[in-house]
Amino acid sequence: MSQIIDGKFVSETMKASIAKEVQDLVSAGQRAPHLVAILVGNNGASETYVANKVKSCEELGFTSTLLRFEPTITEAELLAAVQGVNDNPDMDGLIVQLPLPDHINPDKVMETILPSKDVDGFHPINIGRMAKGLPAYISATPQGVLDLLAYYHIQTAGKHCVVVGRSQIVGLPMSILMQRNHPQGNCTVTLTHSRTPNLEEICAQGDIVIAALGKPEFIKAAYIKEGAVVIDVGLTRVEDASKKSGFALKGDVDFADVAPKCSYITPVPKGVGPMTIVSLMKNTLLAAKGTIYPKN
Repeated sequence: MSQIIDGKFVSETMKASIAKEVQDLVSAGQRAPHLVAILVGNNGASETYVANKVKSCEELGFTSTLLRFEPTITEAELLAAVQGVNDNPDMDGLIVQLPLPDHINPDKVMETILPSKDVDGFHPINIGRMAKGLPAYISATPQGVLDLLAYYHIQTAGKHCVVVGRSQIVGLPMSILMQRNHPQGNCTVTLTHSRTPNLEEICAQGDIVIAALGKPEFIKAAYIKEGAVVIDVGLTRVEDASKKSGFALKGDVDFADVAPKCSYITPVPKGVGPMTIVSLMKNTLLAAKGTIYPKN
C-alpha cells in the first residue's frame, strides 16, 4: 500500500510555526510581514487564488494589500504600480497574479519587481541564484514539493527523478532543485515535456516522478515503476455533474490507477496545492526579516 502524502496536514503544521514567528516579531516591537498582491481583470481562478492568499495572511498575522486593476490597464500603468510597491519600505513582498491580459508582457512585469520583493521567485535574478545554489526565493510550488519530501523523510540522493513538464513556474525550477547538492536533491534528473518521445518508458525508470504538465489523469500505472514516489502538481477543473459546484479537481496522475504501485503519492486536492500558499508565506516572512536580501 502506498503512503498518502498529506499536504494539507503539513501545510497546517508549517502555518502554525510561521504564525508563532510572526507573533514573536510583533511582540518584539517589529511590524508584521506585509504582502502585496496585484490582480488584473476578473479571471475566476485568479480571484480564488488571490482570495486564498489574503485569507492566509489574515490567519498568520501578516498585513496584506490587494491592488485590483481593470483588464484595460496599460502595461506602463501596471509597471508604475509595481514600482510604487518597490519604493515602499513597509511592503515586503509583491506577487502579480498570472495570467495577465494579452497586451501586457508578463516577463517585463516580473523583471520590474525588485528581486528582494519577488516572493514568487520568478525574477531572473532569483532563478539564477537558485540555479547556482545561492540563497534565493524559490517559487512556491517547487518549494512546497521540497518541504513535503523533507517532512516525510523521503530519500532523494542517488535517485532518478523524472520531471514531466518544463514550465518556468514548476517543471524547470523543479528539475534544477532536484539535482542540486542538498538534502532534498542529489538526484539524477530527466526533464521531459510535450516533445519527448517514449515518455512512458522514461517515466517508468523514475524513482521519483513529478508530474506538472497540466493534463488531467495523463499519468497512468504503466508510466510508474513499483515503489516509486509520485508527486502530482497538476490541478485542472473538470466538469462533473455529480458535484454541487459542477466540476471536480483532477491532477495529472490517475490516482486510482497509479497509487497501488507507489511507495508515496500526493493526492489532488490536499497534496501539493496547500503547500504552495504556505511556501509563499514563508518567502514573505524571509523578506520581512531580510534573510535573503538584507534590508537597507
